[in-house]
Amino acid sequence: MIDHAGINVSDWDKAKAFYDAAFAAIGAKLLMTVPEQYTGGVKVGGYGREKPDFWLHEKKETGPGRHYAFVARNRAEVDAFYAAALAAGGKDNGAPGIRAHYHPDYYGAFVIDPDGNNVEAVCHKPE
Repeated sequence: MIDHAGINVSDWDKAKAFYDAAFAAIGAKLLMTVPEQYTGGVKVGGYGREKPDFWLHEKKETGPGRHYAFVARNRAEVDAFYAAALAAGGKDNGAPGIRAHYHPDYYGAFVIDPDGNNVEAVCHKPE
């Protein structure tokens, strides 16, 4: 139902470093940057596996933190996402593990990004 989503980031380089590391762990990367002549001089880039699904938009005011969950293809990717995100400056918001209150195979990990957003990698498959 959702084609793409995005967030504002206050420090492009810091956010890019964080998302480059976190998304590499789940097989995604920066696929597109929009030329600044089309963005009013700010940096805008989209991450994904096959097309840009998640966008960063440089802006001084980032607004309240939001929650985004990204599909991991297996539990090892969830673990790798969590480790990479922490190593890239994220803050722990829930180590990898089963969240049985959602369903028996819900395996997720949560990290706060540099702008206060709660980002998650989740796998819904059994081990």
